[in-house]
Amino acid sequence: MSKNIFNFSAGPALIPNSVIEKIHHGLDDFDRGMSVIEVSHRSQAFKEYAHSSESSLRQLLNINDEYSVLFLQGGATHQFALIPMNFSRNDGVLDYLVTGAWSRKASAYASKIANVNIVADSTSNNFTNVTDSNLWNLTDGADYFFYCANETVHGLEIHEPIESDSPVICDMSSTIASRPIDINKYDLIFAGAQKNLGIAGVTIVIAKKTLLSEVNHELLPMLDYSVHADEASMLNTSPVFAWYVSGLIFDWIREQGGVERMSQLNQEKSSLLYNYIDQSNFYSNPIAHRYRSWMNIPFILNREDLDDEFLRSAEDEGLLNLKGHRTVGGMRASVYNAMPIEGIKKLIAFMDEFSKLHE
Repeated sequence: MSKNIFNFSAGPALIPNSVIEKIHHGLDDFDRGMSVIEVSHRSQAFKEYAHSSESSLRQLLNINDEYSVLFLQGGATHQFALIPMNFSRNDGVLDYLVTGAWSRKASAYASKIANVNIVADSTSNNFTNVTDSNLWNLTDGADYFFYCANETVHGLEIHEPIESDSPVICDMSSTIASRPIDINKYDLIFAGAQKNLGIAGVTIVIAKKTLLSEVNHELLPMLDYSVHADEASMLNTSPVFAWYVSGLIFDWIREQGGVERMSQLNQEKSSLLYNYIDQSNFYSNPIAHRYRSWMNIPFILNREDLDDEFLRSAEDEGLLNLKGHRTVGGMRASVYNAMPIEGIKKLIAFMDEFSKLHE
């Protein structure tokens, strides 16, 4: 990323410059003069790298031996189908909390496979708030409880773990490694890597081994999480390059001070932008304060006719990919781990100047 360019894309997201330099080295010579994009996933060099990267992630997130860590092909959306395939029983019910576009899509996928109960649905408030948990319609003995920690599209984030008597499964695609999490509060976590953990092409699954022992073993091996765990994520050709980049990102986060330091920086970055928006008469954020995302910050101009001009002017200043999701509109600044605070300050300075020109 150029010093004059800041990429606010919701994903694939920006990669730290120091990591890009290491990627270049791996592209040139990963093993005995071979590029990382041509080595076998079963080569000794890559097996050693895979083991090292998993160890790095375990240290980063404090994942103990009660959990398996999988590096799987495809995106997080693939898990929307695999999860109910693996963990639903014939007569069981799956509890889904719908707080945005991704949890809504996950529940729709699951409903084609099993009986789904929507415990609460934020559609009525346009995904700006979450129904109080005391009002949730929970199922006794549900096969699992599913939620999305951070709704990338709408900028709504549930900051505390959700307690449930059922196994808790969480989509953490755009929040993982942005702060410390207590892995033991979850039975399965999954995350597409292209937000905070690398590039598109690999999805990380962290699953309690006791949960994996209960999968539906009538599934074909490629659909069975437990088989992937037994094969150390190498049941078939692994996404070698994407896995390689993720390993570099794990190391980069640790070098910055780990998830504790990421948490401090992310709070500082998001607070700066939210505070500016809140004191402005020109911009607004619709999300209930309690659920404002640290990672994806939507904002609306008080004049919709200025949206295109705002985006053109922002790009002229090197502030890229600020357009809100097509289903929401407005603007969205995604400020993942690799976004430096200088990017936030530059964005605020631009927003302030733009508002003064058009007030």
